[in-house]
Amino acid sequence: MKLGVLSVVLGGMPFEKACEFLSKNGVQMIEIGCGGFPGKAHCDPDVLLGDEKELEKFKAVLEKNHLEISALSSHGNMVHPDKEIAKKFDDDLTKAILLAEKLGVPVVNTFSGCPGGSPEDRMPNWVTCPWPEDFLKILDYQWNEVLIPYWKEKVAFAKAHGIHKIALELHPGFCVYNTKSLLRLREAVGPEIGANLDPSHLIWQGMDPCACIRELGKHNAIFHFHAKDTKVNRANTAVNGVLDTTHYGDELNRSWIFRTVGYGHGEDYWKDIVSELRLAGYDYAISIEHEDSLMSGNEGLLKAIGCLKNVLLFEDRGSMYWA
Repeated sequence: MKLGVLSVVLGGMPFEKACEFLSKNGVQMIEIGCGGFPGKAHCDPDVLLGDEKELEKFKAVLEKNHLEISALSSHGNMVHPDKEIAKKFDDDLTKAILLAEKLGVPVVNTFSGCPGGSPEDRMPNWVTCPWPEDFLKILDYQWNEVLIPYWKEKVAFAKAHGIHKIALELHPGFCVYNTKSLLRLREAVGPEIGANLDPSHLIWQGMDPCACIRELGKHNAIFHFHAKDTKVNRANTAVNGVLDTTHYGDELNRSWIFRTVGYGHGEDYWKDIVSELRLAGYDYAISIEHEDSLMSGNEGLLKAIGCLKNVLLFEDRGSMYWA
């Protein structure tokens, strides 16, 4: 496994300075936002795809700092019912795929997206229950008329450009948000669909990350991994449940908040996750995503790096000389 970081947290730094900071602190891989919600602070495909000199400078910074790109990330809602919004996200994802091809990056991270509830809708409609039956009709429309056709076409495009791993982050608010929905889309579209597994989104839904890793591992469906934690407030959850629309900044009244690695759960919890990843055959990036509202980006990132250095399994397992 290799220690990685999603560089968005360092978006205020020039790319070279961000890479120097990561390298100095023992980071081995970098996940770079290049469109959609992560933005383009460190990587603008319009520039890098159109200017070979800029592309070579970009690659030289990575080589100088001994960093390997784990994934290019362009998270967005490419099936948004507003066609202009959908096109912008789709254009960004298309360019991310083309840039990944040019850089030799094997993984592109994004969301599945969420359509409206009907062709007439202007806003996405995330369904969380099967009754009244209107919701089942919405799901049928979303999956069979929008989501599956979109991803069949996009995966075909990615394959034509040598990209065989589209890693979807399991995130509430989008059609793929848990193990079952990820595997449903994978079955419908193909093995090029997999998970950018982020335990933080599983934890607040009441899922067990280790159980999810084991199930997805059976299908070789873990393509990338985000290291981010969540702290569930048991008192608030007991009253209001986990479906919480309270603003992220109102930490005292939320049912849960994102935490940096080690502050939602301790090292033993994360050691279990890492061990389960090894059992699942995952030996790639453990990419820190900082979204802890109680810490600065700098401190939260350094805390996570320190924790994970003691948790990750960096070496091959070796032979069982005792067996």
